[in-house]
Amino acid sequence: MENPDDETAPESETTATPEPERKRRGWRRVRRIGAWSLGLLIGIPVIAFGVAYLLLDVRSPQEVLADLDKTVVLQNADGSELLKVIPPGGDRLFVPYDAIPAKLRDAIVATEDPTFWDNEGFDLTGLGRALVTGVGGGSGITQQYIKKSTGNEDATLVRKFSELVLATKITQQQTKKEIFESYVNIISFGRGTYGPASAMNAYFGRTLDDSMTWSEAAFLAGMIQSPSVHDPYASTHEHAGKRWSYVMNKLVVRGYVSQAESVTAAYPEAAIQAPSETRAGRVTYEKYHIKQQVLAELEQVGYPLDRLRGGAMKVETTIDPRAQAEAEKVVKERLQGQPEQFRAGLVAVEPGTGAIRAYNGGGWSVHDYAGTPYGTGAAFHPFTLAAGLRQGVNVDEPVKLPKEASFLGEKFKFDDQCGEAGKCTLREALGRGAQGPFVDLAKKLGAEAVRNGARAAGVPETVDGAVTLREKDGFLIGPGIAVGRYPLRAIDMAGAYATFAAEGMRATPHLVSKIRDEHGEVVWERPSDKAPAFDDDQALSRRIAGTVSRVLATGLKDRPAALKTGDFGYLETDDNAGGWAVGYTPQLATAVWVGSDEPRRMRDAAGGKLTGKTIPAEMWQRFMSGYHQGLPVRWPESVDVQPVPAPTR
Repeated sequence: MENPDDETAPESETTATPEPERKRRGWRRVRRIGAWSLGLLIGIPVIAFGVAYLLLDVRSPQEVLADLDKTVVLQNADGSELLKVIPPGGDRLFVPYDAIPAKLRDAIVATEDPTFWDNEGFDLTGLGRALVTGVGGGSGITQQYIKKSTGNEDATLVRKFSELVLATKITQQQTKKEIFESYVNIISFGRGTYGPASAMNAYFGRTLDDSMTWSEAAFLAGMIQSPSVHDPYASTHEHAGKRWSYVMNKLVVRGYVSQAESVTAAYPEAAIQAPSETRAGRVTYEKYHIKQQVLAELEQVGYPLDRLRGGAMKVETTIDPRAQAEAEKVVKERLQGQPEQFRAGLVAVEPGTGAIRAYNGGGWSVHDYAGTPYGTGAAFHPFTLAAGLRQGVNVDEPVKLPKEASFLGEKFKFDDQCGEAGKCTLREALGRGAQGPFVDLAKKLGAEAVRNGARAAGVPETVDGAVTLREKDGFLIGPGIAVGRYPLRAIDMAGAYATFAAEGMRATPHLVSKIRDEHGEVVWERPSDKAPAFDDDQALSRRIAGTVSRVLATGLKDRPAALKTGDFGYLETDDNAGGWAVGYTPQLATAVWVGSDEPRRMRDAAGGKLTGKTIPAEMWQRFMSGYHQGLPVRWPESVDVQPVPAPTR
């Protein structure tokens, strides 16, 4: 007889478990595990939702408005106070729902949350996106109110879950009218205003009533998304007009305004008042421009003004108070005695970090001349040269200057700027301001390659939503790219030239370094985005930048430097409407623009023609010399001036 304890013995008919029975037990086990898993998957979120529903609550708009009385402090890079953003009295007027003009209500709903009157308080599409990615997600009016009332705007899954709970809770406890009333009274419309009454007064100097037009309603509704950017006195009327058109289109598409009504409506440029907070006794225009740029930057990183005020936060900027004082001094002194139409902007950027050390948008008005784009003329040529160097162009090879050239359908005629022989190298052409060789180079490289050269250096893709270095349609690149016809801001030029100064390492220009809460703890710090600009190969990027630096080499009183000037002509005349001086040392890159409010012939007090080599270059020299006093002399030592070979990959 076989031993029943022997593990090798075959199972008898009485001890063996039938195969079907074993399978049934396995499936029952799987079903139990699946049921438990499904129960946990559903039960845990449901329980968490229920607990959160009981514990979380939304503050009233009155409580939120009370917190907005806190002051936000902007600091210089050394920790000293730059300025305070003080809540102006009377700018947080609570407005009952019935006192809000119907046109404004419709414009806000059409733009911010078209399903507001019917939804359950949240956007399912946005919620799904947040659950998948852990961040992001659309926010309707109810969700926006919750974000503003709680002060939590972090793009996290936890915040989205809390937002979902509170959106559900408030929708069940309040009517849609009550939710809208709370929301519209705590959102910022810019210029330190909260609520529609103070916004109407700040922008149009009128009380809030049913006389509001569709045009005014569309303008105010357009401010909500990003008031520090969309305010025409922070950007331009052109930019604000595009935002206004966007809102008007939403009103038409969603049936609030007929096509015929929209045709008769016009952007209310003439009715929009300048900000009153810049008047004497409040803050200088120069500081106002810095404040507006800082607030716009903070909005982009998720810290709008109301969030800063709610936390009584301090913002550490990159401004060097000594450099800032020098910038303001130089602009004022050099333009003293000049015709009253002369205007200027100056921006200085630290190479390698992108930190803006000085920002002077001018002391004339709320218009920011450092943040307004202007044609650059020959000051754009170093980007064309960089694009050529990426493809192996030799800066010291003589090139024949044609008397005229066609490029993208436009004919260019050239003066004899290359001497009697009619030949000069790109190095010589850059120094003489000769356009011909660079039009010819742009033609050989192609417009897209030239644009990419500027992009690589750091010229941004868009400014205030408008695509740069393209025609107004945002797609085509015209012949103007060869002669610096496309407008750029001083901040763009300083940041891009800083890439050459940093030996080919690009970093985004910025004004905000850190944000601290009321206890002094750092809640946000700008990460470094320093990276090779012209090629993934850092050595090749370094050689390209080094070659540009040698071509632009000039000097200050006590040290080597690089400088390029440029002019922007006035119509078909021999006069100029503006001039540029842009250059750098390894410690600082500075862009100076001089021109006027409207394109016109620019002649100085002595009757001389404005060029980049006159007043702009003098400003640049004075500022850079003053800034570098006491600093060690630095200049790239190992810069190969030989032609840069084309990439092999």
